[in-house]
Amino acid sequence: MIYRVDPKHRSLFEVGSEIFSEAILKRLQNGWQAVMRYAVLEVMPVDILAGHFHPTMGRPTKELYSMAGLMLLMEFHNWTAEQAAEAYVFHNDVAFALNVPMYNRELSSRTVERYQRIFREEDLAATVMQEVTVRFCDILDIEVAGQRLDSTHVFSNMAVFGRTRMMGVTVKRFLEQVFRHDREAYDALPEALRMRYTASEHRIFADCSRDEEGRKRLRVEVAQDMLFLIGRFEGDPRHNTRKTFLALVQVFEEQCEVVEDRVEVKAKPGGDIIQNPSDLDATRDGHKGPGYQVQLSETCSPENEVQLITAALPQTAAETDQGALPLVLAQLEQSGLMPQTLLADTHYGSDENVCAAAEKEVEVVSPVSGQAPKGDTMTIGDFTVNPETETIEQCPEGHTPARSEHDPETGKTRTYMAPEVCAQCPQRERCPMEEHRGGPRMDHSAKERRLDARRREQATPEFKKCYGTRNGIESTNSGVKRRTGLGRLRVRGEKSVYHSILLKVCGWNILRASVAKKMRAFVAQKMGMADKSARIFRILRTIASLPWPFRRDLTRQTAPERTYGAWGPHGHVA
Repeated sequence: MIYRVDPKHRSLFEVGSEIFSEAILKRLQNGWQAVMRYAVLEVMPVDILAGHFHPTMGRPTKELYSMAGLMLLMEFHNWTAEQAAEAYVFHNDVAFALNVPMYNRELSSRTVERYQRIFREEDLAATVMQEVTVRFCDILDIEVAGQRLDSTHVFSNMAVFGRTRMMGVTVKRFLEQVFRHDREAYDALPEALRMRYTASEHRIFADCSRDEEGRKRLRVEVAQDMLFLIGRFEGDPRHNTRKTFLALVQVFEEQCEVVEDRVEVKAKPGGDIIQNPSDLDATRDGHKGPGYQVQLSETCSPENEVQLITAALPQTAAETDQGALPLVLAQLEQSGLMPQTLLADTHYGSDENVCAAAEKEVEVVSPVSGQAPKGDTMTIGDFTVNPETETIEQCPEGHTPARSEHDPETGKTRTYMAPEVCAQCPQRERCPMEEHRGGPRMDHSAKERRLDARRREQATPEFKKCYGTRNGIESTNSGVKRRTGLGRLRVRGEKSVYHSILLKVCGWNILRASVAKKMRAFVAQKMGMADKSARIFRILRTIASLPWPFRRDLTRQTAPERTYGAWGPHGHVA
């Protein structure tokens, strides 16, 4: 049976108004609690949650708006399922934020895990992130024309192994399954192989040589063990479908190869490979290590009272920043928060990305990779080029080329100058024209011309002033990790990691919005009824604390001229 209370509906006595003092209500009003209660709860995806329960049969569900909000608060505050259940039951500020009664609350960690599973299966974290961000931008009048983009690394809840140990742990976990389910097959394996993997995962290979040659020999030995086990069990239906066996096969294919019936370990297996059999989805970034990453786009217009993260794109660590920019723009377009200018570092600013963004009317401001020409050497940017035909019309000295032809198939333009013109040119030493049989010649492409123009632009003071704003997102990356625990998550696996990342980023936006004056004014207006009901309760509570004669006279209609007699022996007025 579905139970939900629409937070848009206002009751006479708001949650918490009967127990919180004016000072405490003011603190709640200025904190994340009121933002959650009055701006976030009503956009929670309760219709999708309700689809997992029968509308009329069975025990009533927990209040769905509050449970959806608890999933957000759980990641925002980096709680475990047990801590989230305790906060729901015992913390009155959480009850206020989730619009649940201040009494008679019950919740188990198992129920929390059930709603977590629904969130992951339905990918509701992405929905929550988008809906909350759009709502905040409307309430705070956020200017999204200027934004900045960067990625930050995220570690999942897994140990970081070297290659040899990772391969050894993969073998050990498979052997444990064989030992548990097929003792006869386990005992039939060579004793030397079995003994190599009896130590715990943290102590495996601890007694082996640590020099480079010793590690290489050990790695080859482990690879041979993997190949032997794959050959032994790949035809056994009792074992060849186990997750541990499939992981064993995948790790062997990624790390090793068979060359002329001899096992060799790959020198450079790449980054898009298994890093730990506990988390098969995690990959490796060459500089930052194994795990995941998230692409963050944040507003950076000076007109905004606070800056919000408008898009969050979780990825595995091996994904490139260059390939992420089109995906981030697609996400911003879907939510209606497309920027006009996007500041990003060099990795995002490929010519292909800049052109693709320009088609969406977005200017990508990014330094150009590669080195600029040294000294005062001329480049294609010094020539007059027709951008429509990509042919050169004039050289830097104002001479017309003898021939300039563009090849649409190759995208190259070949230009010849008259030999007698170049021979007398005072800029001949600086000119990129090269001597050929047909005369001085230069080849260029539209891409080279655009990159040269960008290199010239990035040397100007105006570019440096504009691009300096991008540095602010580094502090955002650090702040999200410190405040929400984004740096190292409590979960592993792609679905759980992406769910956690998106809700933590959403929690950061709640924090930022809670300090904005416009948000506090919005919340104060919403809390108007709560303030009135709180005053009523405080008056009634004051009356209830008075001695009976005064309480009786204040709560009943009496004549103005009534006088009180002496006190009786039982506390009544005589």
